[in-house]
Amino acid sequence: GASVRAPRITTKNLISIIFCEAVAIYGIITAIVFSAKLTNGENIREFTTSHYFTGYSLFWAGLTVGLSNVACGVAVGIAGSSTALSDAHDGTLFVRVLITEIFGSVIGMFGLIVGLIISGSVDDFS
Repeated sequence: GASVRAPRITTKNLISIIFCEAVAIYGIITAIVFSAKLTNGENIREFTTSHYFTGYSLFWAGLTVGLSNVACGVAVGIAGSSTALSDAHDGTLFVRVLITEIFGSVIGMFGLIVGLIISGSVDDFS
């Protein structure tokens, strides 16, 4: 759309894509942390309350990170579209609108921090 009217904005607006790729890295970080908490449970005869707490904590930490990353993706998408349109209209607005896009990207970082705090508070599943 907007890059047809103003071809100069094509490379500037790749920043929105980079922000969304950072959110994917948050999910990979979470998966690595969670995999370190899990072990093979073949030798466990009965589950204790500690096992249930670990399982539910990891589930809710993953759900927190996932839903915050979805919200972050929607926010970055909407802000990125607005950034492209405003930059096509007036080139001086790019940095000002980019700041709101950064605020939308921080939502995913907050979700990652909360997920790491939740998963760090549980014992290893062994």
